[in-house]
Amino acid sequence: MEQPAWQYESGATAPSVTAAARTLVIDLDGALLRSELLMEALFSSPARLLARFGAGGRPGMAALTDVLAQADIDYAHLPYDSNVLNQALAARARGEKIYLVAGRLAGHAAGIAAHLGFDGVVTPADLAAGELPFDRGAIDRIETRDSRHPGLKTWTKALRVYQYAKNTLVFVPAITAHQMNLPTLGYALLAFAAFSACASGAYLMNDLLDLAADRQHPTKRHRALAAGTLPISSALLAIPALWLLAVAASLCISPLFLGVLGGYLATTIAYSLALKRKMLVDVVTLAGLYTLRIIAGAVGVGVVLSEWLLIFSLFVFTSLALIKRFSELSMRESAGLADPSNRDYRITDLHIIGAMAAASAMNAVTVFSLYVSSSAVTPLYSRPWMLWLLNPLLLYWFGRALMMAHRREMPDDPILYTFRDGASRATVAAMICIMLAAI
Repeated sequence: MEQPAWQYESGATAPSVTAAARTLVIDLDGALLRSELLMEALFSSPARLLARFGAGGRPGMAALTDVLAQADIDYAHLPYDSNVLNQALAARARGEKIYLVAGRLAGHAAGIAAHLGFDGVVTPADLAAGELPFDRGAIDRIETRDSRHPGLKTWTKALRVYQYAKNTLVFVPAITAHQMNLPTLGYALLAFAAFSACASGAYLMNDLLDLAADRQHPTKRHRALAAGTLPISSALLAIPALWLLAVAASLCISPLFLGVLGGYLATTIAYSLALKRKMLVDVVTLAGLYTLRIIAGAVGVGVVLSEWLLIFSLFVFTSLALIKRFSELSMRESAGLADPSNRDYRITDLHIIGAMAAASAMNAVTVFSLYVSSSAVTPLYSRPWMLWLLNPLLLYWFGRALMMAHRREMPDDPILYTFRDGASRATVAAMICIMLAAI
């Protein structure tokens, strides 16, 4: 049987119809949009949608559909497929009309069509019944492709595997207590795995809640969910799976460790939903999340946590969190962007944030100096005087991080920057050598 003209591949021309009379129809989900329109509506502004849904008073899917139809979707920053858009531009240049195919949320589909300058929207039912505002025999169609499965590289980026470097903090209590034996190492590795799985689930959740803001950010718009390379539905399935994996690893350690991990996750969720939008509360929360990793490491391997290590960590991570905010704001200033919409900071706050970061760093060095001069080091180190050599290295490391952020040369989180920056790596290696020599 001869194939109908409307089933021809994009760019094909029915023999009896001229190109100028043809119409290009494009499936919205899975073809033009590297995402799902329903999910985009759901996560366009989750808090506002929940408020609308609760105020509606009508439970059920019909009420949810009505709320999603009113979602504030930013059509200009949706993850469109560039190849499909180029085909549409070529068709427009040939004088063809362009229609989108969308089965639900017709209002949003019409808004996308208007934004892109297309001629309108039709439904799959319209195509099947032939009730079309154009000649059915003169259609080229770009259909949904089922081959868009995210690969390992996409998942690695989405799960932020590179951020697992932060979870090495769970090893710190065992190292500073000089308890690195085989059983301790095994529990520390389990703690590392639990925090990594838990954090990856939290990163996915945070990226879902920040979709709109990330797409307007100069670098975060390349994240897997923001760019549409990872389907939102896949992330929704991965989040509970990762958290269940974290629970399983935690139970292999102890119920107390699971409690600490639960506190970390609860704080992370609170941070993603509200705390990160509160000025300075976000910084204190980030510092607390870093310190919780150290607390979890002590609980996981069963060593007593030093109060010196705890307060030193709090000042260190407060400084690094402030440097991170300073770097983000300075990047926006250099790019000529407005104040961030999802953070309670202004570009004019740069100087005070930098000053607070430097003050926290100096407090950390002071705490470390007090620790070295205390009696707490005597049972742990045979040559405690060597630890004084760490002070100038700490001053250099903090100072370099501040300078690089001030020069707009620190695009990453300060901790991740340490792993990538040659001078920082050499400084950390020197600190480790000094600590080993002091034992």
